[in-house]
Amino acid sequence: MSRKDTEHQRKSMSRIYRGTQIFKPLNTGRIDEHVSCVREWVANIFFYTKDDVTIMIDAGYNYGRLKEKMGWLDIDPDDIHHILITHQDTDHVGALEPDSEQLFKDATVYLSEIENRYITGEKRRKVIHSLYKLPVVKMNNERRLLKDGQILDIEGIKVECILVPGHTWGHMVYLIDDRYLFTGDTIWFGADGGYSFIAMLAESNKLSVQSLEKLEANLRARKRKIAVITGHTGWSDNLDFVFAHRDKLCSRLHKRIPDPDAPYDGYDETDDTEEKARTVLLKKKK
Repeated sequence: MSRKDTEHQRKSMSRIYRGTQIFKPLNTGRIDEHVSCVREWVANIFFYTKDDVTIMIDAGYNYGRLKEKMGWLDIDPDDIHHILITHQDTDHVGALEPDSEQLFKDATVYLSEIENRYITGEKRRKVIHSLYKLPVVKMNNERRLLKDGQILDIEGIKVECILVPGHTWGHMVYLIDDRYLFTGDTIWFGADGGYSFIAMLAESNKLSVQSLEKLEANLRARKRKIAVITGHTGWSDNLDFVFAHRDKLCSRLHKRIPDPDAPYDGYDETDDTEEKARTVLLKKKK
């Protein structure tokens, strides 16, 4: 997605979703000593660091302030050699597109082999009940294609790849070191718990709900505390909260319990500051 198209999406999505409590991104900052976050309008990019190795999870919009905000977290783009992509929507891969600042041009990109078909043009990404085709995303990075259940060792960091189709046909989530699950656009957190992600943006809402059911069973079987970290609405390690409404869809037309954490306009970054990024830990949902 070109920078011009990114700016167009910022303006149009701000108008559509203003006041709906749909987008509740985390601000730039840290969840704990391993996980940090950069806010790009309504989307979050995450970084996982262990033993001086940092893996990036998703690559956000084609966004002009990414390097600046990474600096708030003392992360150098030149140190990013591995990027996990949950799916290829433009708000998750923009920093990899040819007309971006190319901060990560030498990084290896990991994504599901099914999701890669959008990038090669074998499939077109459709939204709004398949009525609208999104622009084709392009990238020149070396890509490593992944299968469901595959386990990677990336410089001593364990990454388990779990396929969760629905939002896109090849959407993948990543469980890192058995403790942190990065879910991209699989789960949406409301004030009263998790739902299947935004209905109008899914390839198949039915499949999204089925994938969440399987994901819940997978996580509960592990019988351990896991931080579930979403792409647009924060994080929680309470699985009862995370999967409270997994059989229901998030919709801008659906009346929801008022959420004090939801800004009127998620694209307003006024409260995302360097001071907060350096001093305030990002609190979890219930």
